[in-house]
Amino acid sequence: MTRADLTHLYFLLDRSGSMQSIKSDTEGGFAAFVDEQRKAPGECRVTLAQFDDRYDVVYSSVPLADVPPLVLQPRGSTALLDAMGRLVTSAGDELAAMPEDQRPGTVIVAVMTDGHENASREWTHPAIKALVEQQTTDYAWQFLYMGADQDAIEVGTSLGVAAGASVTYGRGKTRDAMRLNGEKLGKMRAARAAAPAGAPAPMMEEFSAAERRSVAD
Repeated sequence: MTRADLTHLYFLLDRSGSMQSIKSDTEGGFAAFVDEQRKAPGECRVTLAQFDDRYDVVYSSVPLADVPPLVLQPRGSTALLDAMGRLVTSAGDELAAMPEDQRPGTVIVAVMTDGHENASREWTHPAIKALVEQQTTDYAWQFLYMGADQDAIEVGTSLGVAAGASVTYGRGKTRDAMRLNGEKLGKMRAARAAAPAGAPAPMMEEFSAAERRSVAD
């Protein structure tokens, strides 16, 4: 059995040049997102990866209490597919190598971007969609897609992320969007911690119409 009291949160953050205009809001929003996770029951470890046309792991498997403030340095173009492919496959390999009784019972992959794919060379939309759907179906991973100034439901669906877990936010609502998403994931973690052993893992509550309006322009 995996550890029902342990969550591993993988956060994939766009740092392409277009993020410059919302740099400070994104840094503050990430702090709000992390604060919401601190309110949820159980232990949580965090891995943060950033991408433009390059992919970098900022830190890996850091206890929630030790997560440092975000420092975003926007640059480059948007290789979203390649970044998602690397993050999901490396996370899968990492968890598979652990003894089952040490693996997190809850795995969350949160993706935040303000741009459209324009630079990937290794991964395609169909390949990413198949990968995300496999991890969701087989292992109950929770994927979350946050997209600024785009149809995040359309884009998220093309990546295999459920429509109810994809949300469009306005550039001026970055902090609000991250706080809202943090609240929803915190509730999901609490629901999983309270679920009876062997019961299906509760997934994140879908965004309501009112919630979507609250983070739109």
